[in-house]
Amino acid sequence: MQKKKLVVLTGAGISAESGLKTFRDSDGLWEGYNVMDVATPGAWKKDPQLVLEFYNMRRKNVLDAKPNVGHIGLAELEQFFDVHIITQNIDDLHERAGSTKVMHLHGEIFKMRSEKNPNLIYDIRVDIKMGDLAADGAQLRPHIVWFEEPVPMIEAASELAGDADLFVVVGSSLVVYPAAGLLRYAPLYAPKFIVDKKIPEIPELHHLTCIEKPATLGIADLKSILLEKYI
Repeated sequence: MQKKKLVVLTGAGISAESGLKTFRDSDGLWEGYNVMDVATPGAWKKDPQLVLEFYNMRRKNVLDAKPNVGHIGLAELEQFFDVHIITQNIDDLHERAGSTKVMHLHGEIFKMRSEKNPNLIYDIRVDIKMGDLAADGAQLRPHIVWFEEPVPMIEAASELAGDADLFVVVGSSLVVYPAAGLLRYAPLYAPKFIVDKKIPEIPELHHLTCIEKPATLGIADLKSILLEKYI
């Protein structure tokens, strides 16, 4: 029997439980930095050295972090469902937990690209420095979708959400667009679930189940429901 397609949108909440902080934790500050100074095209133009230092630190943070039981629980669901993760997170914790189909909406901390050609992408595990150049001679920058930049993967993510038999949101405030709009692309009568320590305010949706718990606890509840009702 063909597995049901389970599409999961994950946000900062699931990675926060592995110790990775987000700018929303502290009134627009991200590890002490104003996001407008380190995560916009204008910031890159103004002070690329500062931006590189910021993301070099983020990369070290991710290297030190470990997947939590929330990440692992989603990976384990692949035994029973055709699981597709759409994540707003730039870390690789889903992959390290064992998830095999992960789409990164906002880029990946372990990749870098030419500042001129977004298709010239390279893997990176160490620091990016000023003077590190892509094959086209342009400075390398983090392969991250900054604020004020378009989200190249949103169309593919929207199509994936539209094909979902089941749609789950984990650890997302549902305020960062266009990612937050993906919930609306899920088929009208597909069962939908939100797992978060504080359920965001959203207009009424058909077939919505809310699990108001942190991801590490809520995903265990989610698994129980999914296995009982949809297998």
